[in-house]
Amino acid sequence: MPMDKKFNAAVAEARITEKWLTEKAFAAGANATRDEGFSIMIPPPNVTGALHVGHAFNNTLQDILIRWHRMRGFKTLWQPGQDHAGIATQLQVEKMLAAQGNESRRDMGRERFLQKVWEWKGQYGGTIVEQLKRLGCSCDWDRNAFTMAGAPGDPRTGHENSPNFHDAVIKVFVDMHEKGFIYRGKRLTNWDPHFETAISDLEVENIEVAGHMWHFKYPLAGGATYTYVEKDEDGNVVLEEERDYISIATTRPETMLGDGAVAVHSSDERYAPIVGQLCEIPVGPKEHRRLIPIITDEYPDPEFGSGAVKITGAHDFNDYAVAKRGDIPCYRLMDTRASMRNDGAPYAEAATIAMAVAKGERTLTEAEVDAVNLVPDHLRGLDRFEARAKVVEEITVEGLAVMTRADDPVLGKKLGEDDDPAALVPLVEAKPIMQPFGDRSEVVIEPMLTDQWFVDAAKIVGPALDAVKDGTVKIMPESGEKTYYHWLENIEPWCISRQLWWGHQIPVWFDVAGNEYCAATEVEAQAKAGEGVQLTRDPDVLDTWFSSGLWPIGTLGWPDETEEMKTYFPTDVLITGFDILFFWVARMMMMQLAVADNIPFHTVYLHQLVRDEKGKKMSKTTGNVIDPLEIVDEYGADALRFTNASMASIGGVLKLSKDRIAGYRNFGTKLWNACRFAEMNEAFASGPQATPPAATAAVNKWIIGETAKVRETVDQALTDYRFNDAASALYGFTWNMVCDWYVEFSKPLLLDGDDARKAEARATLAWVLDQTLLMLHPFMPFITEELWGELADRQKMLVHGDWPTYTKTDLVDEAASREMNWVISLIEAVRSARGEMHVPVGLYVPMQCLDLDDAGKAAWDANETMIKRLARIDSLTQIDEMPKGSVTLAVEGGTFCLPLADLIDVDEEKARLEKAMGKLAKDLGGLRGRLNNPKFVASAPEEVVAENRELLVQKEEEEAKLKAALARLAEIA
Repeated sequence: MPMDKKFNAAVAEARITEKWLTEKAFAAGANATRDEGFSIMIPPPNVTGALHVGHAFNNTLQDILIRWHRMRGFKTLWQPGQDHAGIATQLQVEKMLAAQGNESRRDMGRERFLQKVWEWKGQYGGTIVEQLKRLGCSCDWDRNAFTMAGAPGDPRTGHENSPNFHDAVIKVFVDMHEKGFIYRGKRLTNWDPHFETAISDLEVENIEVAGHMWHFKYPLAGGATYTYVEKDEDGNVVLEEERDYISIATTRPETMLGDGAVAVHSSDERYAPIVGQLCEIPVGPKEHRRLIPIITDEYPDPEFGSGAVKITGAHDFNDYAVAKRGDIPCYRLMDTRASMRNDGAPYAEAATIAMAVAKGERTLTEAEVDAVNLVPDHLRGLDRFEARAKVVEEITVEGLAVMTRADDPVLGKKLGEDDDPAALVPLVEAKPIMQPFGDRSEVVIEPMLTDQWFVDAAKIVGPALDAVKDGTVKIMPESGEKTYYHWLENIEPWCISRQLWWGHQIPVWFDVAGNEYCAATEVEAQAKAGEGVQLTRDPDVLDTWFSSGLWPIGTLGWPDETEEMKTYFPTDVLITGFDILFFWVARMMMMQLAVADNIPFHTVYLHQLVRDEKGKKMSKTTGNVIDPLEIVDEYGADALRFTNASMASIGGVLKLSKDRIAGYRNFGTKLWNACRFAEMNEAFASGPQATPPAATAAVNKWIIGETAKVRETVDQALTDYRFNDAASALYGFTWNMVCDWYVEFSKPLLLDGDDARKAEARATLAWVLDQTLLMLHPFMPFITEELWGELADRQKMLVHGDWPTYTKTDLVDEAASREMNWVISLIEAVRSARGEMHVPVGLYVPMQCLDLDDAGKAAWDANETMIKRLARIDSLTQIDEMPKGSVTLAVEGGTFCLPLADLIDVDEEKARLEKAMGKLAKDLGGLRGRLNNPKFVASAPEEVVAENRELLVQKEEEEAKLKAALARLAEIA
């Protein structure tokens, strides 16, 4: 049955996937013929996730490496799995319960709620797995792992064969706790008031919003005054006045209630007279107004605002660092829902304690500081933003707001006709501010001082740093290593606890006195505490980054010495995004070295964010999001995969274009048509050609040699993780060498040759196409697998095809290579000249030879018919000198010319080209003007500047072509 005219991706992809899965083609060790193992751990997508372009890009690269190694006979494992995604999953289930009219999470209770989560996971958690299969990902899906596998209540749905990840996680926590690597303490964390939990920096989205900066006066204690002096750059006094206050600016006035100090830079002469004095927080009941010290620190910037900074250590990360350096108490103002605290002693009592601390009359433990509630009684229980409004109102009424003229532009207000521009109003700058939002809750994140569990990362970071520094682990590109060093050399304690229900519950129990007992089970904890001691388990769960930090070993059955651990650990390469280099990659390095005393992988390949074709970040708001599944539906998975590979330059910007994807779908069509040509000419009538034919014709020797060259190029590129170079080599070879040149060169042999020449051409075509399919398979698995089966009966599927190992030394015939490359260069020169001069496409023209060496003559004689047909040449004559009106064609060893003066209207063609040059000159002038303007480059969006630069390159290339064409015309004239 003849092949279809085109590849039906929509039908074939599902059928081929089913066959691969049925025959266990992706199983660990499938097709292995050698002892070496090769393994990749998939960066586990969230169980709540759906495929996006980042997943598609990242997993394409992994699959290319996996298929390449599998075809080369390695014991190959691509380990799939999913992360339990604590916050995201809990949010999805809570939404589902609300939509169904069920009880809330808190009404339901922990045990029943977790049962609902497991039900949800079983029903919806496999979505992204099925989507990855559509992309052609050849993971060992029967080994699908889950970071909560084995946890209480796990029904084993969707991860039936996953190792017991839960027990591994608990064991690591207990071991690290016993070694002193994990401890419980109070530190500042990102607090999500909606979920009432600490979250990681990666779960915080900083968004620019319209904000305000209020300027307030902090009166000096006891009515003290000082001479405030401001000077210009030359040291001239521009302002001198007596002040009884120090002014500060804040975007969060409600946090003033917890101030522990006002800080100024040690070099700031303006405040030197009052450093060490006390000042009054200008809010709260007057009779209990608190005093705080004025201190020096390197943090304040004398050039920003007033140069004085209020220090609220419990609610700001920079302030927290200053407070720790200066031994300033950190007073927490808010509860877990970001409302102002409504607990503890009355304000008068709390303020008295804080005053004694400020005067040095009393010291408090960390727990005692946390118990002090400095929210005035009338503000307690208010939402933080309600409290902000009241604080601003009270300070303003008391006359302690810094004032400015009503027409001050920083106010961002337009005055009405009746407004007095000279009137004094509170100084409230209208300015954009970066505000942190929870990426799931979408509420403003509050820095909060809370009790959490931490990994003392400084104790385990050393081996992770050394492994990269000594070259044991390589990070690509090199810029990633610098970032890695910066983070790890300045590492802070890692907060690993979350106030959620979905996750690995922390294996620590407390007695009534607060003593902690860490153990893998409650029975073991009870044994440590003693019989009869009442214990309560810590309700918190572990951060998902903690469990995913064990991904390489947890998926292989650790702590058991499994065969998988022996074969596949350490793994070979991790392919992931730059954004989680610290959050995941570095933590895997630290934890594997601390737990398993080995590196998790030898290479880390980091890639950028996938952007749209103009370099803009994709977002729903912008409307430029590309859905990879819609791309697969429209263009097929192979086109998307090849596009991903072609743009995967190491460290390069990733711009995804639908036009580019469509172009690679056309590439697949080109390959399909070449195979149909082979089928119609019975190239596979005698079955597949396993070895290169013993060719006699130069054209066959040439294409066999070109195949060997591209095989070496692709292997080296993939060895070096240069996916784009491998894709480019395969594209050029397949489209140009095979589908264009060799198909055309073989036609005379197949149509007009004798039986021996026909047989040789068929065998060569069959072998070359098979090699093309083998090498393209890791990049375009579906169409190549389909063609592999269509063209001949095979002993096994292409997914298990034997990757070629021949070399250029084995197969390149230098004489044949020179001859055919000379033929191609001559045909291309003729075509180029014809195209530049607008010679009608179908018109055969005469050609003249001015001089030609013996090698050129031999190449012409052997290929004359083919050259004339492909270059549209009707005759060749020998001449002694170039006639007027001819275009010169220089090739290796000779010179040809085309007499075109009588075939085209030179004046008309010149006018057309000059008109095009004129328009192009205007375009170039505009582009160069913009790009040479520093203001444009500095202020325009990055993607706009990049787009203009790319356009300039394109226009300059167009200009070069037009100039070449005009030079040709001048030559004719």
